[in-house]
Amino acid sequence: MTDTELTPDAPDRDSAVPSHRGDPLAEQRRMARSAAVVDRSHRGVIAVTGEDRLSWLHLLLTQHVSELPADTGTETLILDLNGRVLHHMVVAHAGDVVYLDTEPGDVPELLDYLTKMVFWSKVEPRDATAEFAVLSVVGPDTEAVLTAAGVPVPDRPHGALALPGGGVVRRMPWPGVDAADLLVPRAEQDSWWGRLTAAGAHEAGTMAFEALRVESGRPRLGVDTDERTIPHEVGWIGEAVHLTKGCYRGQETVARVANLGRPPRRLVLLHLDAGDEHLPDPGAPVTLGGRPVGRVGTVAQHHELGPVALALVKRSVPVDAELVAGEDERAAPARIDPDSVPPEDGTPPPGRAAQGGLRR
Repeated sequence: MTDTELTPDAPDRDSAVPSHRGDPLAEQRRMARSAAVVDRSHRGVIAVTGEDRLSWLHLLLTQHVSELPADTGTETLILDLNGRVLHHMVVAHAGDVVYLDTEPGDVPELLDYLTKMVFWSKVEPRDATAEFAVLSVVGPDTEAVLTAAGVPVPDRPHGALALPGGGVVRRMPWPGVDAADLLVPRAEQDSWWGRLTAAGAHEAGTMAFEALRVESGRPRLGVDTDERTIPHEVGWIGEAVHLTKGCYRGQETVARVANLGRPPRRLVLLHLDAGDEHLPDPGAPVTLGGRPVGRVGTVAQHHELGPVALALVKRSVPVDAELVAGEDERAAPARIDPDSVPPEDGTPPPGRAAQGGLRR
């Protein structure tokens, strides 16, 4: 188990920030219909400077960043030698700095790895968590809120622009139909919060943010992943992994699964038949006929869908299977949302098709 993996006995990684502002379901509705701002200042931030910053990061990350424009962001991973996910980062390149924001508590291990890989490159990675706090605006009115707050508005998802006075704003395609992350100077976090709420963003907590993330099917490292997770299982191919870029650690597994087979598990949305007091814990098993077939990830009460969860389940599990999520008093009947399962057209992966051609 990695340091970031969440188990039923692990503490809530979001406990350092408000989980709600009085009514989590109302906060979700505001995110879905207008806009809300969430304090995510517990996220870690690494700043990378130096003239080799892009070429150096390109050698370490799963995403193609060697020519990342100065007004652009992306998502990326660091894998182990076997292609299993160790770190997930959201990237923003603004001016002469690349910002990597990541899960709470992940910076020490991630920065240690990056620092060891500097060698002779002209690059300086540093822990900037004490310098910057992450605030997220979510909802269809995100652009209007940013404009009213005097914030430069990136014109596309993952567009990134420097903030006056320091920091960066990055447009995001999730967890709602529109969103933006602001990395603001930590010393000015309260004033930025007031600025965004005065511009029309309602106050919300992490429970609302997480519920919409679950609805959107976006995984979270250490909650929706375990120590065996490869990028293909949770939808990070394309979003955070570039299949045709040069060498990086774990690339062999990524290429092999993409070309010769399909991942053993897939991330799905589960609808749970349970009340608040009986929701399963993250990390608990998903079973079919008493046999383990997966693990529960993020669990949420959604304002429209009711109790839902993300889960990693074996690819062989039928979409219409009658499952049980959790165990003991927290076990709940569960069913897979068919819309969360990507359709398979029956076309063999390119490598498998090539092998078939050679046999003929």
